[in-house]
Amino acid sequence: MAKKTVATLQTTSKRLTKAIKMVRSPKTGAYTFQEAIMAPEQVDEFLNKK
Repeated sequence: MAKKTVATLQTTSKRLTKAIKMVRSPKTGAYTFQEAIMAPEQVDEFLNKK
């Protein structure tokens, strides 16, 4: 018989945002993507950082 999956009880959930930034490689000139999961307050800091 298949087992039933049971979700764990979560009392609080934290809101997270996935930020994706395009970064140009100085060596080849090709664009790469940097992805990060963070709190919504930190998104502007991540996108402005070079």
